[in-house]
Amino acid sequence: MSKIRPDELDERLDANDAPFVLDIRPRKAFQSDHIDGSRNVPVYDELRAGNEDALRGRLGKIPQDRPVITVCKMGVVATRATSVLDDEGYDATTLAGGMSGWRGYRNGSLGYRLRSLLWRLF
Repeated sequence: MSKIRPDELDERLDANDAPFVLDIRPRKAFQSDHIDGSRNVPVYDELRAGNEDALRGRLGKIPQDRPVITVCKMGVVATRATSVLDDEGYDATTLAGGMSGWRGYRNGSLGYRLRSLLWRLF
């Protein structure tokens, strides 16, 4: 399962061939904070409970002609979404650390810098 670090995603968002950022968190969480340009398909609770059909039923909202980066709170449930999308033929990747990692990256937090070092080592 492939993952992308927040700093790598940030670089890709500025490119001409930017990926589609799929935020699967509940709508309220998305509305309070999200990555600019991301789209919300709120299937987090269903995927967390093991219901992959919730995402499969909404594939029409996700373009197949661009790489997809899945985002959740910490990156765990987004990994399930990435797996479903891979199974359906998408080029999908999970944002390492989810929105927590993204916020840490944007804020330059010590926690993010330590996690980033670990991600690069492993």
